[in-house]
Amino acid sequence: MSHQSLRAEGVVFGYDDIPVLAGADLAIAGGTRIALLGANGSGKTTLLRCLSGALEPQAGRVLLDEKPVTYGRRGLRHHRQNVQLVLQDPDDQLFSADVRRDVSFGPLNLGLSTVETAERVDDALDLLGLTDLADRPVHQLSYGQRKRAAIAGAVAMRPCLLLLDEPTAGLDPAGVDEMFAALTRLEEHDTTVVLATHDVDLALAWAHDCAIVLEGRVVQGDPVDVLDRGDLLAAARLRRPWVLDLAARVGLTRDADAAPLRDIDGIADRLRGRHTPAHDNQPAG
Repeated sequence: MSHQSLRAEGVVFGYDDIPVLAGADLAIAGGTRIALLGANGSGKTTLLRCLSGALEPQAGRVLLDEKPVTYGRRGLRHHRQNVQLVLQDPDDQLFSADVRRDVSFGPLNLGLSTVETAERVDDALDLLGLTDLADRPVHQLSYGQRKRAAIAGAVAMRPCLLLLDEPTAGLDPAGVDEMFAALTRLEEHDTTVVLATHDVDLALAWAHDCAIVLEGRVVQGDPVDVLDRGDLLAAARLRRPWVLDLAARVGLTRDADAAPLRDIDGIADRLRGRHTPAHDNQPAG
């Protein structure tokens, strides 16, 4: 896999004359982490489906490495080898008797040999921490395991870009940690991850770039800049991340030379840097 860029340019899409996207622009550079946020019904999933090729925009276009996606059989086949979407509910994508057979479905449908398919499946199971569960029936998996199994099925296609719709929804804290450990391993293997979420704190701490879907369009930028805009957050029915709220309350401001205000470690580092013990400033006796 190698990093590729993906871009939505003026994408318009609606259902039964109900507009959802009204000229959405989104730029995804290879090797970056993108967090996609918005209220329920804002169009996050529709935008992901357009980016993945599952939906053809009614206007505008989607570009992979600056080449427009085509929607014939050959064009979509090429696109889906590079871009994979994993839906919020894993049961929408898991249907085989056991984990290994489910993960092998995509590679086999590419016409790969049994040997190459097995290699891809083993790699995907390893990356998602599912090797020990390879032969377990899908219905015996926990919810978090099913989520990772669905992602493994996408990863076995060896895409450059992985689009995840609410991958942490419904997971307990340990499940969230396992999910992000898996995502880190994927990034180390050159997979670019786009993650749709309602969790502003997660987006601030994890993402390199943040995009909010609002009124059919997208506001994109640095996570601290985007998630510190009260007017934008209120309109999108989102709240300010607690880190930025705390930083404002204790008087911490952005400083390019200081620890970034992205998570609890950044706050702690900044506060430690601000405080110098009194005895350190006393002349030697």
